[in-house]
Amino acid sequence: MNFKLHNIGKRYNYEWIFRNVNYEFTSDNNYVILGSNGSGKSTLLQVIAGSLIASEGTIEYFAENQESRIQNPDFIIREDEIFKHISFASPYLELFDEFTLIESIEFQAQFKPFFDGLTTKEIIELTQLEKAKDKQLKYYSSGMKQRVRLVLAILSNTPLLLLDEPTSNLDKKSIDWYQNLVAQYSKQRMIIVCSNEQTYEYPFCNKYLHIEDYKQKTI
Repeated sequence: MNFKLHNIGKRYNYEWIFRNVNYEFTSDNNYVILGSNGSGKSTLLQVIAGSLIASEGTIEYFAENQESRIQNPDFIIREDEIFKHISFASPYLELFDEFTLIESIEFQAQFKPFFDGLTTKEIIELTQLEKAKDKQLKYYSSGMKQRVRLVLAILSNTPLLLLDEPTSNLDKKSIDWYQNLVAQYSKQRMIIVCSNEQTYEYPFCNKYLHIEDYKQKTI
């Protein structure tokens, strides 16, 4: 899928977080949104995902697969349908703490299919958390929870993958694990990463958007 941002802006009260974002994302590239803490990059990612509404501007999403073209000759994906095409991971994304790892995977599968018909057992192996598969997530460390978030998003069979500061709470070994997982499941999809310029979070990205270029604090 491809999509375009047209004059996107977001403000809280009278302060603009960003404004006049005009940008086109195409499926033959991967992107990173760069900015310091509190700069608004995560907010922009949530606007793209449809979990936040922009204060001004519009987003157009375009499907590329043949089935979508048959259903919609203009190739346009409605905003209320975009969630079907997106998977999202962020350190602030809440998990169901009462679920075990097994239950989390099976719950996710009810809403979005996993790649290649991956089984629950195979996904657990990919998390490298086999010994904790029957534990409730509330007993997981922050790093283990981040692995769960990443696996559920990266392995979901969607054309658009959004990763907000994906290596938060991960040690060096887990960062290597993350990079290998993305490399394995990055084909034929677009990836957008938000980062504080931690280059190991986005070695696969070839396009850069700096949120500071769209800062404006006047109404």
